[in-house]
Amino acid sequence: MSEIHQTAIIEPGAVLGDNVVIGPYCVVGSRVRLAAGVVLHSHVVVKGNTTVGGGTQIYPFASIGNPPQDKKYSGEESYLDIGRNNVIREYVTMNPGTQGGGLYTRIGDNCLFMASAHVAHDCIIGNNVILANSAAVAGHCTVSDFAILGGLTASHQFVRIGRSAFIGGMTGVEHDVIPFGLAMGNRAYLSGLNLIGLKRQGFTNDRIRALKSAYDRIFTGADTLKQRVDDVALECADNADVMEVVNFIRAESNRPICMPRPE
Repeated sequence: MSEIHQTAIIEPGAVLGDNVVIGPYCVVGSRVRLAAGVVLHSHVVVKGNTTVGGGTQIYPFASIGNPPQDKKYSGEESYLDIGRNNVIREYVTMNPGTQGGGLYTRIGDNCLFMASAHVAHDCIIGNNVILANSAAVAGHCTVSDFAILGGLTASHQFVRIGRSAFIGGMTGVEHDVIPFGLAMGNRAYLSGLNLIGLKRQGFTNDRIRALKSAYDRIFTGADTLKQRVDDVALECADNADVMEVVNFIRAESNRPICMPRPE
């Protein structure tokens, strides 16, 4: 049975699943869909064409699904799809998509968005992602599964952050960060692999050594980056982890690849 506080405003047309909890002074718009077990703690605003997956909790003063912060947005029907079992803390903002970005912003499952984090229009956020306090992801970005963005980080539009990458606190990310990479700095540079994250996820020593060897070969040497990537691809074609990095670098992108700092 759902629990809706008497001060909450639920606009006609909103769809509420079983056992939804809506606390004091929340506002739920007419096109919102809350799946079973969603909890809006208090003073939460959920608007627009927004779907919130089962078990997700949203904390006070979060603003979810309001129009994109994009001057090109002209009121087109667009969508925000939030997955299951996410934790969205105080003052978090998430915006739906735009015509120029495919009309959808998508959030995966089991993510943690700490206080004041921001997900802009047309972003794709994977599963088990963490955005620490005040981390901001600009429009059209992709953040893959298990990535962690430290506090006060800022990601440029169209940046891709690969699986299990770690972005250090107060980092400005202008370029794509490879899967398993560790990036930091006022303007981000690649400083190695996210070894702690890999170990926490159960990567064996052999898998980590293979990734480290491929990383060293891709990012050092006299040849061009393309040639080094091609060489690693030929020799490691049967290694799924290494090929994930190779395919990420080879993929079409609006942004360059984040590189190590020159010595």
